[in-house]
This record gives sequence, structure tokens and C-alpha cells, in this order.
Amino acid sequence: MRALIGMLVAGAVAVPYPVVRPGVPIRFPADHGAHPQYRTEWWYVTGWLRGTDGRERGFQVTFFRTRPPVDARNPSRFAARQVLFAHAALSDPAVGHLLHGDRSAREGFGIAQVRVGEGDVAIRDWRMRRLPDGRWSARVTTRDFAFDLTLAPTQPPMLQGVAGYSRKGPLPGQASHYYSLPHLRVAGRLRRGGTSQAVTGQAWLDREWSSDYLAPQAQGWDWTGINFDDGAALMAFRIRRKGGGVLWAGGSLRRANGQVVRLAPGDVAFRPLRRWRSAATGAVYPVAQELQVRLPEGVRRWTLVPLFPAQELDARRSGLPVYWEGAVRTRGGRGYLELTGYDRAISL
Repeated sequence: MRALIGMLVAGAVAVPYPVVRPGVPIRFPADHGAHPQYRTEWWYVTGWLRGTDGRERGFQVTFFRTRPPVDARNPSRFAARQVLFAHAALSDPAVGHLLHGDRSAREGFGIAQVRVGEGDVAIRDWRMRRLPDGRWSARVTTRDFAFDLTLAPTQPPMLQGVAGYSRKGPLPGQASHYYSLPHLRVAGRLRRGGTSQAVTGQAWLDREWSSDYLAPQAQGWDWTGINFDDGAALMAFRIRRKGGGVLWAGGSLRRANGQVVRLAPGDVAFRPLRRWRSAATGAVYPVAQELQVRLPEGVRRWTLVPLFPAQELDARRSGLPVYWEGAVRTRGGRGYLELTGYDRAISL
């Protein structure tokens, strides 16, 4: 991976990446597909599974697309105009630590591909795509596990921020185009070792694309997506400032009746309740937190409790970041909590 990064940087040129601006409508199904002119993009699924053995596990699969600073006039078929990365993880309390795998490749040569106009991204034998009937399919195979899942939407897309324009910092261009698909109904199969079993569950899909996601003074972020039992859905995040404090925050709550409340920076607060130190990286994560959200009717609080503490994803062998990505429970719901920048400042 480090060799690949070096090849991308060699011969780099100034690239006029598009700026994320308000007022650009999100259109379906086209925006399920790739936006190759932007610097960074992801298809991000997190969720909970229940097997025929009665046990609950968390799972995550993410495909990233990045556009390196490569001259578009370069005629070489080997020019890395688009590079794809993917992570997959399984949170199994019986194991007690995160199981994960990854893939990476430049686009092309039948190895990696991403489609414009429809959701479909693949690296070798890993693939996530939107099926003709509107369901999504996610298939991955790692050394420790494999899953083949379908994710059926039960609600319309949830546009984040202002009609899909989601600020991430003090400058208007520090933003992403962002929508979510909460309450995805999951069915499929999970393989561990030599055993395969049917699984069902619920998941959350995040779609974002941006050219300037983080301000230079940002250390990292805390993010959560919660599917509530009554059909409501909550996304909340904070961008932490280097040296301490909060640089930006936001989110949205879609109530069970479909009404959406947009959360401004002052409406969201995370308060650590319990920390866990990674023996592998030394990073200390606030794995249990109280999330406080100010709504028109008053302040609501939810306690986020991890399925188990050791859900750190250490991708240093692939030249990628270290972060904590864990299944969490709360009163009346469950979802995922993501914690980045606790090992070192994250850069996209």
C-alpha cells in the first residue's frame, strides 16, 4: 500500500477538485453511483446481525474512492486516476476483538471498478451494488469471516444537513454531499471458519462525497448512526479540534412520523463515560458516551454502550488509519459509533 501511495504522489499536479456547495440537489438513482471528479467518496454500511445460533454481532463494510492528483491528460492506462479501498469488519463478543480485512487497487484492468449513475463498486471478489429491485448487495471474504448480504430499504433516503449539503467546518466549502439509508432490513449468510449460517438484522448506509472534508485544524471526529425500535433514526457527529475542543458538530433526527429535525453545531454534545486503551496502538477511545441533543421540545440524552470495548480497526499494515468502529446499544435502539483521530490526527 505504501508503494502504491508513493506512485500516486509521483508526478502529482494541481487538480481542480469541485467544491461542495449548497443548493445542489441529490438525485436518485444517479447519486447512488460514483462522483469521480470529487477528491473523496464512500459507501459505508454498519449494522447488527442475528444468526440462527441466537447470537448478535456487529458488521461493517465500506468502499472508499479517491481521486489522486494525477494529470487527466496523462494517456497511460496505468495512470491511477481513481483508487479504491475497502474495509470489512465483524464485531463478535465471543471473539472479544474486531475481525477485519481490506482490499485496495487502482480502478481498471478488471480488478477494481466503480460505476457512475448507479451504486456498484467492486475490488476483486468484494462488491457492493444496488440491485434492480432497489435492494443493496454486499459480499466480502476475509481470512476470518465472509458474508453475503442483501440490504432492503424500508424508508426513503434521509438527506443530511440542508437538503444533502452537510457542513463539516467553519468554511462553507468544508462540507460533503451526504445522505443516509437507515433501517435497512438485512438478510443473508455469514461464514466463520468452516460454518455458515443464515443471518438477519438491520443496517445503516451512509453516502458522502467531498473535496474538502476536514479543516486543517481538525483532529478527527466522533459519529453515530442509531436505528430506533419505533422507526426513528438519528445521526450525530462532532469534529474535534487539534489541542482540544469542538470545531464543528451537527446531525439530524428523523422522527417515527417522518419529520426531520436538523441539528446545528450547538445542538449536539458528546460526553465520555468510559474509556478503553488499545494495547496494540496505545490510543485511548471514549467507547461509552452520553449523546445530548437539543430538540425543539427540549434536550434529549442517550447513553451509547459498546457491544464490547475492543472494536478498534488497525489498518496500519495497509497504510491506512487507525480508528474505532463499534456496534453500540442505547435506550430503544442500536447502531454504530465511529471514533477517529485518537491515535493521531486524521487526514483525508
